[in-house]
Order: sequence, then structure tokens, then C-alpha cells
Amino acid sequence: MTYLSRIWLNPLRTGAQGLIRSPQKTHAAVLGGLAAQPVTERVLWRLETSQPHRAELLVLTETRPSWEHLVEQAGWPGSDQPQAMVRDYQPLLDRLQHGREFAFRLRANPVTATRTPTKPSARQKEHLAQERPRGVRVPHRTAAHQLTWLLDRVERWGFTLPTSEDTGPAARLTARERLTFTKSTAGATGADTSGRRVTLSTATFDGALRVTDPDQARHTLLHGVGPAKAYGCGLITLAPLTPAGG
Repeated sequence: MTYLSRIWLNPLRTGAQGLIRSPQKTHAAVLGGLAAQPVTERVLWRLETSQPHRAELLVLTETRPSWEHLVEQAGWPGSDQPQAMVRDYQPLLDRLQHGREFAFRLRANPVTATRTPTKPSARQKEHLAQERPRGVRVPHRTAAHQLTWLLDRVERWGFTLPTSEDTGPAARLTARERLTFTKSTAGATGADTSGRRVTLSTATFDGALRVTDPDQARHTLLHGVGPAKAYGCGLITLAPLTPAGG
């Protein structure tokens, strides 16, 4: 089975502030909600911080998770309001019928591959120095390129974007962010040690999708899109717009 979870985080608490600042910490906290360790299942997540009084963490897992540790460390423990909700994802997957439209949200890491980056990092230089190297990933930094990245891929995901003569494709870029954090690694004693710096250019898209290939659309929702899935990118969430056959 597959489960979609929603966990509220209290941005006034130190634990929540650490999660909001570091995708690395959020990734570790998400994996800590799964009983089978080390985690080998597919996990997708997205952190929403648009509300001033609470953040929303969405997580898609293959097994039923437990989020008591997040509520205790970063939520409102003891509150009589539900802090974490876990729902079976299958009913939504069953609604993915040809021609049906959904509102969608996606936070992605739009990138392209090139053998001639403008300012290659040390790691990229090392990679490109290899015999017959493959291209390295570089981020799309402008809003126009990020939106084009979405438009070029949505059909292979099993969807199309409804269009109108007045407004064009039913997708808009609603947020852009550049994140820099340290990817920690475990030392010989098991303690975290300083790791390499990671920089992500993320783009959040909102709009509407129409299902063209239900099987491929289900695969897309379950596996996510683009790189940086471990850091909160790639999860597409849907909300119904029209009834089946509408």
C-alpha cells in the first residue's frame, strides 16, 4: 500500500526551525518515521512554509509510518487537535482516469545536463576530466527556463496542461528558492561529521493537469519527478477538479 501523511510543525519551536532550515535534517526526520531500518522503500516529501503560524510536511511512503517523534520534537505535543494524519493513497490513484482534471502542486529542482558548465565546481571538474564523461547537472535559474522545464516534461508524466487562448497553459510558477546546506556524513564513531555543501535551486508550480495516460500518471505520482527527491523535491500532489468522465 501507499500512504500520504500530513504533519503540522510549530515554527516557534527549535526543532521545527531546524527542519525548515535544512532539507538534510528533514530527510533524516522523515526516514525516522519508518519502522524498517535502514529504509529501502521509496519516500517522497515536501515542506510547505507559506502559513505564518504552522508549517505543513507532506510525506508519501510505501508502508504506514509513525510521526510521534516529529510531533514531540517540532509540533504541539499534548494538543487536542490532530497533529499528524495518515491516509491511504489508493483512492486518489483510482481516480486517475483519462480526461479527468486535477489541481496540482509540485516543488521541483529543474536542471539540465551539460558538458560545458559556466562555472564548474571542483566535483564537476573532476567528473568532466574523465574519459567520455556524461554531462553534469546545472540548475535552471530563470523563471522562464524553469517553467519551460515543466512544459517540456509534463506529457511524459502521463498528463497534459489544459490551455486557453487568453492565459495559455494552466500552470504558473508560484515560488522560487535557492537553498544551501551541508550534507552531513557519519564518521567512524557514528557521529555526524562535516560534509559537502549542497546548493539547490527549487521552483514551485501550481495549476491544473489533465490525465492522458492513467498508468503513467500513477507511476509519476508514486515515484516523483526530477532530481533532489531526498531534499523535498519531486512530489506532485493533486486535488480533484472535475468528476470522472467530466
